Amino acid sequence: MEKKELINSGKVKSVFTTENDDEVIIEFRDDMTAGDGARKEVMDKKGAYNAVISAKIFKVLEQNGVETQFIDLPEENIMLAKKLDMIPIEVIVRNIATGSLVRKYPIEDGTKLDPPIVQMDFKDDEYHDPMLNDSIITALGIATQEEIDILTEKALKINDILTKFFKDAGIILVDYKVEFGKDKDGKILLGDEISPDGCRLWDAETLEMLDKELFRKGKDSEVMDAYIEVYNRIIPDDEKVI
Repeated sequence: MEKKELINSGKVKSVFTTENDDEVIIEFRDDMTAGDGARKEVMDKKGAYNAVISAKIFKVLEQNGVETQFIDLPEENIMLAKKLDMIPIEVIVRNIATGSLVRKYPIEDGTKLDPPIVQMDFKDDEYHDPMLNDSIITALGIATQEEIDILTEKALKINDILTKFFKDAGIILVDYKVEFGKDKDGKILLGDEISPDGCRLWDAETLEMLDKELFRKGKDSEVMDAYIEVYNRIIPDDEKVI
């Protein structure tokens, strides 16, 4: 496996071609950003922890019938993955009301949401990731109604699996975002990553934050301790690589 051409360099990950046209290498960097990249820091081993956590979660999802782009984790911060044509939609699933939801709507912080809210945002920093509805998605040609329904169904299935997975680790899955893409045959697969960067995770007993929200709130010194705590809780000792 060898990195070839750089395809994309995002805020925290870089994607490279490989000798196989159907595969890519995703490098998880140590960058931490907030505010559409307006604030940026580098945190030692952050990329590795996110990569290993994402790999573990993808494996759990695959075992429960959710197809992902994950193939292997040859190095602690390097993921080998199926090449996908990514759909520019962030699918957000909310189990508890907090963050932007309570800032924009008359709902009390901490309200449990049953059923969960499924929200779709346009993934585009230039437009600051505005919220979408089905009509806007189809008007922009981002996805068909059938594809929107598939994204919703997959996101809710992921929610069911991961809510239990994190609960078993003493963690509440408050909300999270996922991204999907199409493989060479047009099949929609889960892509990108699922890590403390894109999830709100609370300790089940103390309700302490174990995710990127710490960075958003300026608690930089607590961020890596939280990520490592998530890593230690969900990765068995015989699977630890960091």
